[in-house]
Amino acid sequence: MPRPPQTDQKRKELLPVVAEAFGELGYRRATTAELAQRCGVQENILYRLWPDKKAMFIAAIEYVYEQAAQTWRELLSENANGSDTAMKLLNYEADHYGEAELHRIIFAGLSETDEPQIREAMRTMYKRFHQFIRTQVTSHRQSEQKGLPPDETVSAWAIVGLANMANIGRELELFSSRGRRKMFADVGRLLLDGRHE
Repeated sequence: MPRPPQTDQKRKELLPVVAEAFGELGYRRATTAELAQRCGVQENILYRLWPDKKAMFIAAIEYVYEQAAQTWRELLSENANGSDTAMKLLNYEADHYGEAELHRIIFAGLSETDEPQIREAMRTMYKRFHQFIRTQVTSHRQSEQKGLPPDETVSAWAIVGLANMANIGRELELFSSRGRRKMFADVGRLLLDGRHE
C-alpha cells in the first residue's frame, strides 16, 4: 500500500478524471469499473484511494468548489491595483461559467440528497461558495460606500442562484452566451450595489 503522501498525490492526479466522469454520467450511471477505465487504472487502485463510489463522488463535489475558488483566487491575485474584484469575478463568470461542465456534478448531487453524506457535501459546497461571494460583495460595498438592501448575505445567495440559473440556461439552451453575459452583468450589478441604477 502506498505511503500517505503518494496516496494523496495519486488522488489529486485522478480526481479531475473522476469528476469529469461523474459530470458526464451522473452518480448512478458512473460505475467504478467505468471510473477506473477512464483513469487508466484497475478498480482496486480507486478503492485504495477512496473507500467507495460515494466517497469518490463526494470528492468530486469538493473538487467543483476547489476549481472555482482556485480560478477566482488567481483572478484576485492579478487584481493588485484594487479595482472592483466583485465585478471582475462576475465579468469572468459571464464569459466562462460552465465551460468545464463541472456544474453537472452539482446537478447529479442534487438528485442524491436523500443520501446524508452527499447531502452534507452539497450543503458544505454551497456554503463555501456563499462565503467566498459574500466576502466579495462586502468588499465591493465598502469600497463603493454602498450598504443598501438587500444585505450581503442575501445578495451572495442570490448570486449563487444566478450562477445556478446560468448553468440551467446553458444546459437547456434557454439563452445565448450574449444573454448569459447580460444576465450576469445586469443582475450581478443590481445584487452587488443593492439597488437599481
